[in-house]
This record gives sequence, C-alpha cells and structure tokens, in this order.
Amino acid sequence: MRPSRLIFVVLALVALTAAGCARHPPVTPQVDTVASTPLAMAPEEAPYSLDSGDRLRVVVFGQEGLSASYSVDASGNITMPLIGAVHARGTSPASLSRTIADKLKQGYIREPHVAVEIEAYRPFFILGEVTTPGQYAYVPNMSVENAVAIAGGYTPRAQRRTIVLSRTIDGIPTRGPVPPDTAVRPGDTIVVQERWF
Repeated sequence: MRPSRLIFVVLALVALTAAGCARHPPVTPQVDTVASTPLAMAPEEAPYSLDSGDRLRVVVFGQEGLSASYSVDASGNITMPLIGAVHARGTSPASLSRTIADKLKQGYIREPHVAVEIEAYRPFFILGEVTTPGQYAYVPNMSVENAVAIAGGYTPRAQRRTIVLSRTIDGIPTRGPVPPDTAVRPGDTIVVQERWF
C-alpha cells in the first residue's frame, strides 16, 4: 500500500472516531402529562379556587359570634357555628360567601351579609435540585424563579431552563415542563430536574 493511501486511511479513521466522540445535545427527558391542557395555556385570570390548607376570614356583619378565621379541612369543608360544615373546595371566595349566606337564611338570620377573604393561601411544594426542598408559604404574584429563590436557589447540577410543574386545573391533575417565569399558584408542586451534562 502506498504511503499516501495509508495516510488517507488513517486520517479517515481518525475523523470517524472524532465524529463518534463529538458531543451531542442532551436528550430532553419526556415528562408524563396527566392532562392534555398545557400549563402555559392555563387560564391565569380564573377566580381563585379554594382547597385544603387555605385559611379564610369569614365576616358575617352584625354577628360577632360567627365572624372568625376558618381553615379548609382535608375534606374540603369549613365548619361554622349554627350551620356546621360548608363545602369550600373548588369554589371561589365570592361563591362561598353566597353559600354561607343561603345557609344562614334558613332559620338563623333574616338578611345575612357575608364576606369571605383569604387570610393565608395553601402552601406550594418544591423538590429536586434546589438547596432546601420542601413546603413553603405561597406569596401572591410569585414565579417559578421566585419559588426557587425561596428554596435557597439552584444546586450546581440543576436544569435551569425548563422546570416541571404539577397543578390541578378544573379538578384535573396536570404536569408539564414550564419556563422559569411561569406564575406559581397555591398548591403547585415544582420539580427542578438534574441536568444530564
């Protein structure tokens, strides 16, 4: 074999080996989406839906004994004097105030005027590649990036561009990748994944 052909063959083998060792972009892990509604398209302007863990301030005007703070329990109810358990899960504060007024009209108060406001939101959860994963108090108008900051920031192995968010939308659990500027809602679970390289 001629030396020039031998050099050509060696150079071709080196080029093939280098091409095989070249870095390829990491494969993005597939995320199971429980529901087909993309989280980025979820209606952010929808009225807030109450759920377990929310603490409410209920004011019945002129009735100091009924006006107090109530927590939505694990079964989705608040328990008030006179009327007992009132279903709160999945309702808005305005809807709950109407329900309470309707129950009070049934033989207790002639014209009840009821106001319901959120005293404390249920917590959000953050897991994965953050310094201190766990449960944290929700702060209105927070983003995923704010949530990461509350949890002590990213670890060195964190995937920072896309984060997995789990949220219940219209009673349907939804899970999918979101950018860091996505708005967080009470009860959300945020998972910061480990990067592959």
